[in-house]
Amino acid sequence: MDDELNVTYVTLGGHVEVHKYRYVYFMIMFIVYILIICSNSTIVYLIWIHQSLHEPMYIFIAALLVNSVLFSTAIYPKLLIDFLSEKQIISYSACLFQFEMFYSLGGSEFLLLAAMAYDRYVSICKPLQYATIMRKTTVSIFLALAWILPAAQIAVPAGLSANKKLCSFTLTGIFCNNTVYKLQCVVSSEQIIRDIVILLNVALLPVLFILFTYTRIFIISYRSCREVRTKAAQTCLPHLIVLIIFSCLCGFDVLTVQLESDFPKTVRFIMTLQILIYHPLFNPIIYGLKMKEISKHLQRFFCSAKMM
Repeated sequence: MDDELNVTYVTLGGHVEVHKYRYVYFMIMFIVYILIICSNSTIVYLIWIHQSLHEPMYIFIAALLVNSVLFSTAIYPKLLIDFLSEKQIISYSACLFQFEMFYSLGGSEFLLLAAMAYDRYVSICKPLQYATIMRKTTVSIFLALAWILPAAQIAVPAGLSANKKLCSFTLTGIFCNNTVYKLQCVVSSEQIIRDIVILLNVALLPVLFILFTYTRIFIISYRSCREVRTKAAQTCLPHLIVLIIFSCLCGFDVLTVQLESDFPKTVRFIMTLQILIYHPLFNPIIYGLKMKEISKHLQRFFCSAKMM
């Protein structure tokens, strides 16, 4: 493999007939990327300018949408460049950085959804204590932890991988996920245990917390009046939809890596594109349509835009 100026390059070998369909791939993914940026940014902008949306629930939604933009920006620009390039290569250091961003922002997604679940639990189950518990300081701490904890944990395997000896220089994917381990000559049991612990911290535990929290919400709202049940359905359903979609896409990521030999290259390519498209594109659609207050401001925004 090329090794110029002590830089090790890795080939991204997951592309399917990129030389034949490069412009089709580029236009589709470019349009999707623009839609992701515009749709997410529009809702974040509405939350920013409207004082009525400066509540913890909407602040967490804005953070989630910002996270989606960052997640996409870690992948799409390089992907678009690769579609137009003769060789789909990336330096090993840049590959590890992309690996870090992909999984740390993915972990942030789960932690932000956990923070949103806790906010809904306090709002519905402990309404009289809501203002005391969900203060600005509390929200700020949740946001900081949601981004710092995954980044700090994923930085460990990414940093250690930088010094690993490589026996392969071709990835089976179109971006750098945990297939980077397959480039290494030896994957130790310590690496596997460490990654399991990280997965437990940034994904499995937050999901279990979310499920527990929403179970409590639905039990309490079921025993309460119709108004409480309606509020629970309106505010919790979008979060659950986002959680289900994102969890399924994370499952796809695990399957495509662990069972790569069982997946035809074209199927693996399509599944990988779904991971990149659905989640960041559906989030603003779900929150824009299902959250009543956001939907109301969104309609006014587009109506005023048409009148200009």
